[in-house]
Amino acid sequence: MSAETAYSTNVVVSPQSSGVPGWLKRHRWFVIFVILPTLVAGIYYGFFAGDIYVSESRFVIKAPDEKRPQLSSLANLIQTTGLSAGQEQANEVLEFVRSRDALAALDRQVAVRQRFANGGDFLARFPSVFSGNSFEYLYRYYSKMVDASLDPQTGTAVVKVKAFTPEDAYQINRTLLALSEDMVNRLNARAHDRGIAEAERQVQIATERTRKITATLTGYRNQAALIDPAKQASGVIEIANQMVAQRAALQAQLDTMERETPRNPSIPALRNRIAAISAQIAQQNGRVVGGAGTIASKLGNYEDLLVEQKFANESLMAANAGLVQARADAQKQQFYLERVVEPNKPDTALLPHRLLSILTVAASLLCLYFVGWMLVIGILEHAPEN
Repeated sequence: MSAETAYSTNVVVSPQSSGVPGWLKRHRWFVIFVILPTLVAGIYYGFFAGDIYVSESRFVIKAPDEKRPQLSSLANLIQTTGLSAGQEQANEVLEFVRSRDALAALDRQVAVRQRFANGGDFLARFPSVFSGNSFEYLYRYYSKMVDASLDPQTGTAVVKVKAFTPEDAYQINRTLLALSEDMVNRLNARAHDRGIAEAERQVQIATERTRKITATLTGYRNQAALIDPAKQASGVIEIANQMVAQRAALQAQLDTMERETPRNPSIPALRNRIAAISAQIAQQNGRVVGGAGTIASKLGNYEDLLVEQKFANESLMAANAGLVQARADAQKQQFYLERVVEPNKPDTALLPHRLLSILTVAASLLCLYFVGWMLVIGILEHAPEN
């Protein structure tokens, strides 16, 4: 009876003792590719993964005179198909935040390399066991720790910084905002200088041209001994016309005397007076026309200089108006960074999501395992039989 009991006991106990090893042997690939990595992930996230704190800030880029018109819902829908000038500037700022230049400036100001190296676990900190200590590796790590994007719902730029302490996350985010403001100021200064520099150069050219033509005109007046040839010629002609009228009156008087009193003793004196006036008329006309030194010969060059001076003055006025317009346009193109949400100093670690990460690892491995299992089954089914 005892032998039967012992036999039955051996029959029952033996499968129980060999059930787990047998299952492990039959499902060794499932254990190797799913269970063991999941256990490793559970140990890592449960006991080794360090806390990661996230600091978030938001800002918009606006112009000083920017006004949002009251639009209908349809107009708002249409407007969302494009980017406003402020959003374009915000995209440029976000590109800067994601750039190597921002990382270099950040490292100079807050020693971001040391902040990423202190704290965290051996896989999360910089440099990790899988990366070097060069700037390029730091930039790759920086791209994972700093997220800069544009929120399409609100149109605000969002900067999220991950770090291993609340103070580091806050300081890095605050410094990035300060660097972004400096960049906006540099862009404004560059646009201001680019728009106004050309207008100022045109004003300088027009001023120099006006100064030169004025000096040339003054020299010509001194050389020709004429202030205004046109006015002086008019004065000479007016005097000559007066003398012509006077001579005509004397000639009429002489004709009357010779006809009525031919023996009048005043006739010779009257003739001499008419001859003298005729000589003065000829002299006055000779000052205006008839030779190289006349006013008419000098008037052509003088009028050319006057036309050039007028054109230079008009060019100077146009250049000054262009400078005023350029300054007004540059003022309209000025942008400034307005902080919507200041960087926060987190009091709770938001990362890593330990349980979710473990479940994600397990689900991913399980999916990969079943995909591989299906591939193996398909290969075995289509393999030729020996």
